[in-house]
Amino acid sequence: MSRADRSVRDLLPSRADVDLRPRTLRADLLAGITVGVVALPLALAFGVSAGVGPGPGLVTAVVAGIVAAVLGGSRVQVSGPTGAMAVVLAPIVAQHGPAAVPLVAILAGVVVLLAGVTRLGRVVTFIPWPVVEGFTAGIAAIIFLQQVPAALGVTGAVGGNPLRVAIDSAVAASGDGPTALWTLGTVALVAVVMLVLPRVAPALPASLVAVVLATVVAQLVGAPVARIGALPDSLPLPSVPHLDAGMLRSLIGPAVAVAALAAIESLLSARVAAAMPSPEPAGRRGATGSATVPDDATHRYDPDRELVGQGLASIASGAFGGMPATGAIARTAVNVRAGARTRLAAVVHSVVILGVIYLATGPVSAIPLAALSGVLMVTAVRMVSVSTLRAVLTSTRADAVVLVVTAVVTVAVDLIEAVQIGLLVAAFFALRSVAQAAAVHREPLPGPAQPGDEHIALYRLDGAMFFGAADRIHAQIRDDQDALVVVLRLSHLRLVDATGAHALGELVADLERSGVTVLVKGIQPAHLPVLTRVGVLDELRHEKHLFADLPPAIEHARSHVARAQAGVGAVTRPPGPAAVAAPGDALSG
Repeated sequence: MSRADRSVRDLLPSRADVDLRPRTLRADLLAGITVGVVALPLALAFGVSAGVGPGPGLVTAVVAGIVAAVLGGSRVQVSGPTGAMAVVLAPIVAQHGPAAVPLVAILAGVVVLLAGVTRLGRVVTFIPWPVVEGFTAGIAAIIFLQQVPAALGVTGAVGGNPLRVAIDSAVAASGDGPTALWTLGTVALVAVVMLVLPRVAPALPASLVAVVLATVVAQLVGAPVARIGALPDSLPLPSVPHLDAGMLRSLIGPAVAVAALAAIESLLSARVAAAMPSPEPAGRRGATGSATVPDDATHRYDPDRELVGQGLASIASGAFGGMPATGAIARTAVNVRAGARTRLAAVVHSVVILGVIYLATGPVSAIPLAALSGVLMVTAVRMVSVSTLRAVLTSTRADAVVLVVTAVVTVAVDLIEAVQIGLLVAAFFALRSVAQAAAVHREPLPGPAQPGDEHIALYRLDGAMFFGAADRIHAQIRDDQDALVVVLRLSHLRLVDATGAHALGELVADLERSGVTVLVKGIQPAHLPVLTRVGVLDELRHEKHLFADLPPAIEHARSHVARAQAGVGAVTRPPGPAAVAAPGDALSG
């Protein structure tokens, strides 16, 4: 099999993806049912939050969940609608209408698919931790703020900055006290149940119990709160959304932003799942019954195949009228903790939601929208780990700034721009740190001192010779007024880029023009090509001024000073280029 064939085969499903042995099958079925019960209210809530309604949320959980489970790169990843995606889709719906969402899903899916085929899955590993945490905190804040209108019973508050919408909704709700009290009471009931029930009965799905209880109470007391309303009682037939040139031009930008978010969130979720411990199957627990890390094959994931699977999942979801899909960190975590072993668990999760579509749309349609808002508000709060934020904020000032900037830009501007700006800020601090680590040290000459040694300057360059440090190193060496010969030790340099090499060449040329002979010692093989191409070695007075070891370089420098003393009597730095020795004279050897 050729390398190209293996490359394509790695992106396709294999027989090893599903293990149907009885013990594994039972674990996957139980995990899938558990995740399905947890995912149901979230699928409804994210569809409503995005502005497309609960139906597309359910469709996305079913269609995208199955496709991503079968074709994705993780055995335990659970995919579907997410809060971050709802945040991105809300302004698209406000500007282009709900009908644009399936088309955006297909376009974004194609972009994500191409990213997987072209092997861009490893890019997410370059996103710094403070950027990820700031991004997550910003998304959590947006999700919470977006639910304020529904929590207050205010309708029509769609689009715009979420903080402004939340404030305007609070002002509007102040004039309609009874409705706001009913919706706030519903949200409070859901929040209390979701926060208290896990401590009392951790085996029960808190979000589902909270939604059911809020619905029952609302029905019994006849609460004047808005309900979900009619839901589809079957999956729609797949179709290609209407597309014209004008719509394509207006949606291509949002689709690329959605694709970027889908790729980032899915890969981050898969990476988190890969590091999570999960319980051993029954009969294999240790004496304490504690969770352990299972075999590597269960948690290992292929980032490129994950992008392929997520791209195809969004395309399929769009074809059925759904939303773009991503890997869902919370549902994936539930899946792992519930003991999922193969992709079957994620498929079962989608089948559970499919059963709700065909068998229980009547009861589901009576759920108060405020109950879903309560679920999302609690989910948003749980997305933010206080201990993690504290760890980042107290680690270094640079990391704290990166986190805060990313979070603020996420809320105030845009999610994708937040990641871009966060990366730029992180890169700036990283480059500054590397530049500060770069240093030049004047060292004493080895061996016993000899006459004329005061006119030999031995410099050791440490760290990185790149654009952030080149000027500082250049100035420090150039300002040494006592030297007739400068020896540059380059063996300790870890990094040399084109700008650093150019600055080094300018330094050598500057010193040579002022009559100072430059000797270079210890160029590393990895740095030789860039130094040669930029012309650093051409600036040396003679090819014999390049040394591999320090003792010959110092001996050569002393011979230069001795000949200078013998030839001119008094040793002084020549005033300018006119005093520079030609390549063939006595000082050039």
